[in-house]
Amino acid sequence: MKKDDALRESGVGTRLVAAGRRPEWTGTADQPGSVVNPAVWRASTHLYDSVAALKEGGKTNADGRFYYGRRGAPTQWALSEALTELEPGAAGTLLYPSGVAAIAGALLALVKPGDHVLMADNVYEPSRNIGQGLLANFGVTTEFFDPLDRDGFAARFTPNTRAVLLEAPGSLTMEVPDIPAFAAITREKGAVSLIDNTWASPLGFPALERGCDIAIMSLTKHVGGHSDLMMGSVAAGDALYRRLRRTHQQLGQVVSPDDAALALRGLRTLQVRLARGAASALEIAGWLATRPEVSQVLCPMLPGAPGYETWARTFTGGCGLFSFLFRNADEAAQNRFVDALELFGIGYSWGGFESLVVPLNPAGCRSATSWPPEGANPADCFGVRLAIGLEDPADLIADLERAFARMRG
Repeated sequence: MKKDDALRESGVGTRLVAAGRRPEWTGTADQPGSVVNPAVWRASTHLYDSVAALKEGGKTNADGRFYYGRRGAPTQWALSEALTELEPGAAGTLLYPSGVAAIAGALLALVKPGDHVLMADNVYEPSRNIGQGLLANFGVTTEFFDPLDRDGFAARFTPNTRAVLLEAPGSLTMEVPDIPAFAAITREKGAVSLIDNTWASPLGFPALERGCDIAIMSLTKHVGGHSDLMMGSVAAGDALYRRLRRTHQQLGQVVSPDDAALALRGLRTLQVRLARGAASALEIAGWLATRPEVSQVLCPMLPGAPGYETWARTFTGGCGLFSFLFRNADEAAQNRFVDALELFGIGYSWGGFESLVVPLNPAGCRSATSWPPEGANPADCFGVRLAIGLEDPADLIADLERAFARMRG
């Protein structure tokens, strides 16, 4: 069995340690594999021995072959290869300077003026902005749909529908669509399904294997893991990968080798950090569910919470990101709670080692669904989103308890 084949059949932890560490990228010709990590190759210009070699260099458009700095060097190639090893069914992985750039780049590779795109109504707000702004400027129509309305989904397609963007769970209100079912309908309709799979990563949801055509991640979050880099990735099977790669190069997308090295470092501990964050989140979510100040815990991993049955049927893992709603509160109470927290930083993003909090205000980024939901008490619809880091759960719970006391005044 070849080494690459053996690696693909290894467990996730083994792949996370070994992937992307080719001997030629971790050593020299006479000492291959002599260091643990690929070096940081900072290079814009790649040199050739002759004009003949220069001409030959342009004939192969593949990672692992020097051409020009925009196509990367061993540091970026190692990260791409490692991510591909983690995504069953992927022919390759493209790197982008942010998660938003990855979403935009993938969509731009699929559509042209006059086309129609469907987006789940719970997508990340910048994804919504891409549909309503960038794509609209290119003559592409974006329509939003209820991510829980599987039965009505097929009727949303038009003859010009080319792509469907899914997200599971929604990054604020944590709805869990039946992704395999939505992906299957999309394929039957002749369109391409894309999923923002940052929350679970392929460790908790192997998106391509479960029927999606394109898997997107913000590497800024869990893969980086230390809140010190911006990056995104797009993985796909062979035909779509080649199409995505062409647009990726036409747009001049490239990531810094220094950031790629940081992402590779974070990738090695991804499994243990995800497991710790998910376990802590479950402990904290369970505690929140007992609190009189809480009307609802929006954590799909928690038995009895909205989306749990779908999550348990289709996912094998999760992370530390979830939300909860206050009982009989207003915006001022919401803000008092957030401001009182000491161990939670107030800031966007998630997936780092530190815990974060932001107020939950989804009303402005919904169109196919409503917030508050129909029939809900508006006073029970203010809340916060928590990103649980690596602190001791008992300390985070104590911090939340102090904030509840401050919220009550």
